[in-house]
Amino acid sequence: MKKVVALLLALCMSLVFAGCSKNETKKDAPKEKAQVSLAMLRLTSSAPLFIALDKGFFAEENLEVKPQWFDAAHPIAVATASSKVDVGATGITASLFNMAAGNQKLAIVADKGREEKGFPSSALLANSDAYAAGVNSIESLKGKRIGITQIGSTFHYMIGRLLETKGLTLADVELVPLGKLSAIMAALESKQIDACILNEPNITKAQTAGYAKVITQVGDVIPYQTSALFFSPDFVKKEDVAVRFLRAYVKACNYYYDAAIDKKSPEKLDEVIKIIAKYTNAPVEDVKLGLPYIDRNGKLLDSDIKTQIDWYSSHNMINGKLDSAQVVNTSLLEKALKK
Repeated sequence: MKKVVALLLALCMSLVFAGCSKNETKKDAPKEKAQVSLAMLRLTSSAPLFIALDKGFFAEENLEVKPQWFDAAHPIAVATASSKVDVGATGITASLFNMAAGNQKLAIVADKGREEKGFPSSALLANSDAYAAGVNSIESLKGKRIGITQIGSTFHYMIGRLLETKGLTLADVELVPLGKLSAIMAALESKQIDACILNEPNITKAQTAGYAKVITQVGDVIPYQTSALFFSPDFVKKEDVAVRFLRAYVKACNYYYDAAIDKKSPEKLDEVIKIIAKYTNAPVEDVKLGLPYIDRNGKLLDSDIKTQIDWYSSHNMINGKLDSAQVVNTSLLEKALKK
């Protein structure tokens, strides 16, 4: 009898250990390799993405991230909404909200740069001649030609919001849609427009070249979730890969914040500046002067999304009704942060 009991105990123990071994193997199994297409602009606010690419944070998650470079926000929103790319990284525009209102299930998932008081990101500039002639305040924009990329763009929104803080409206200026950032800068330099809004490192480029002067930083006037990461309808469904992407992104946000916002290490700050310069094709000295605020954990200023939807709706730029809950999805970031 004792032998039978001993044999049964031994059998049970072997099954327990086998189960543990199986679970450990499953737990420690390498993550499945996945490819992720990423649509983005060469802007300083993409710094965490540059860091994650350059330092191998995506590779650590067994992700092969392939950047696709664009010249404006709208085409990125279109490519992401149609699942032609997995991840879009750019400004939050009326076109993006319209896609969401039309039941396209793209999702705003994380911060990629916001206007925060005391931090450079987007600024209102005048060409140097116009500035010298008195176009040096928001109020002085009345009757002037203002360059933007497209109707419904972040530039359109920022100009409108800035004007409203001084009792003016978009009807008080002449908007000049020019399509690309490079076209706006060329028009400012050739004085075909009086003023515009630019992002870093283009603000510093224009000032260094001597053809523009900053009137105000947007973040000093309005808080604004300028840009974000958003996922395509197909990519949202790939939860494991999406969470791994965000885990690598958060790691890069931590790295950027500690270096550029908290300035904990001069060596790390120099490294981050060089990485940004590499991906934006901007001189290191220009990058140093325009490091924007990005949340340490990539968290959205999600209350501002409602403010943006309300503004675009009031200016008849969104077809149909849209609630911010239809377009904001923070659950994937929360899962990434837990892991």
